[in-house]
Amino acid sequence: MLEKLTECDERQFKALTGLSRGAFHKLVTMFTVCYEEIIQENYAKNKAKRKRKPGAGQKGRLNTPEKKLFFLLYYLKTYPTFDVLGYHFDLDRSKACTNVHHLFPVLLRALDRMKILPKRQFNSVEELQATFADITELFIDATERPHCRPQEAQAQKEKFSGKSKRHTVKNTVIANACKMILFLGYTIFGSKHDYSLFKTEFPPDQTWFKLFKLWVDLGYLGIKTDYEAVEINIPHKKPRKSKANPAPTLTDDQKEENRLISKVRVIVEHAIGGMKRFNVLVAKFRNRKNNFVDDVAVSAAGLHNLMLSLTTA
Repeated sequence: MLEKLTECDERQFKALTGLSRGAFHKLVTMFTVCYEEIIQENYAKNKAKRKRKPGAGQKGRLNTPEKKLFFLLYYLKTYPTFDVLGYHFDLDRSKACTNVHHLFPVLLRALDRMKILPKRQFNSVEELQATFADITELFIDATERPHCRPQEAQAQKEKFSGKSKRHTVKNTVIANACKMILFLGYTIFGSKHDYSLFKTEFPPDQTWFKLFKLWVDLGYLGIKTDYEAVEINIPHKKPRKSKANPAPTLTDDQKEENRLISKVRVIVEHAIGGMKRFNVLVAKFRNRKNNFVDDVAVSAAGLHNLMLSLTTA
């Protein structure tokens, strides 16, 4: 596959990596710098135990930064098993696994250096307002993705989502009007409600969104009571069926208002769709390494922001 890398047209390249060639070449420059930094850091840390300098010894199949980055992006985009990944890159399955986890910190550092990773948490209202200083509207939603069924009973209970009828994990997403992902909450078990998760990340006793206009869906019912904002746009909920109201329905004005809100709020859905360009967030997640389920989410958000930064520049 690596030998045919230069033969791919633009569409094939996007299908294999999730990035355009322009975005790939921009990323590989920083990826190379970060890779060399991490190699030198590890060498300095383990210098007393090593007998050879970095770069000595047998050269592997992934012997250039371009091949290393292509290998990692291919994994995120297509999410094959390590058996399949190793077959395509002429590697043993164990070596394919080792390379993925060895190169992933390099990708995260490169995306962080390029300042395109979303914020993960805010320690104060002032920090949030400073980060979003040039933004007036925030589009909020949660994204849920399937996870393999845990073996432990407690973990099964936590990850089982009643809404999706399967085991899942989820993240809060905040995007701007340009579909850039500004905030990605830490990955948490799927049984937690979207709004409960949001209140955990942004406690209602502080004026987090006092300067912003918010767009949310009905999963955030109660946000108007709990939070202060310039404006909060949330759809009208259909009334409950009762003896007094056996056929509940929204008025024509309410339905029209819901349609208008949906047309605008769909921006955050498109932002989430940009993240889920990478199949690692779509297929049932099966990796068991600690924190890797969170790492793939933030890297996918960063890669989405990278593509968006090139198209809007």
